[in-house]
Amino acid sequence: MRSEKKKVIDEDAELVSFCKKGNVDAFEFLVRKYQKKMLNIAYRMTGSYEDACEIVQDAFVSAYKAIRHFEEKARFSTWLCTIVMNLSRNRLSQLKIQRNHEAFSIDDPVDSDDVELRRQPVSNEPTVLQRLEQRDVQRAVQGCIDSLDNDFKEVIVLRDVQGFSYDEISDMLKLQEGTVKSRLFRARETLRDCLKKVMGDL
Repeated sequence: MRSEKKKVIDEDAELVSFCKKGNVDAFEFLVRKYQKKMLNIAYRMTGSYEDACEIVQDAFVSAYKAIRHFEEKARFSTWLCTIVMNLSRNRLSQLKIQRNHEAFSIDDPVDSDDVELRRQPVSNEPTVLQRLEQRDVQRAVQGCIDSLDNDFKEVIVLRDVQGFSYDEISDMLKLQEGTVKSRLFRARETLRDCLKKVMGDL
């Protein structure tokens, strides 16, 4: 069964071929095609829009530099997602180290020449009860995803949020399929418990 994975049908194969010959337009097409999906993955992993944007930008730069060496054993989208996941892991490690060294909160007011600066709240669209409720649910889900260990967070984001197959996730994370399924089961249980605490019975 594992040997079948080597025969990958990639809808982006022609574009990748052009990219390998230095065609910038072909790569720009791939950027436009996948940037939203990759941004969503990076955001789900980090919980920060700014970090996600930076990660995705770095991922596309890395992919562009390395595409000549892309062996096409997996689809381009899978390969790109692997880069995004690795950069997200690195960013989370950096943030963990940073938090351990920070003696103050970045949300604290900052004094500058008698002017108190505060982080500006994100402007919301017109107040509609349903939208606010939906946002509350989304924040609760993202908060619970953020609370997961990275091993669990990776599988739930790739499988339940992005819909990658078990084979693709195994390739990206370099794990046996059974390990992916086991982690996913535990991740879903932990996520469900977290959401019950935050929102009550769903």
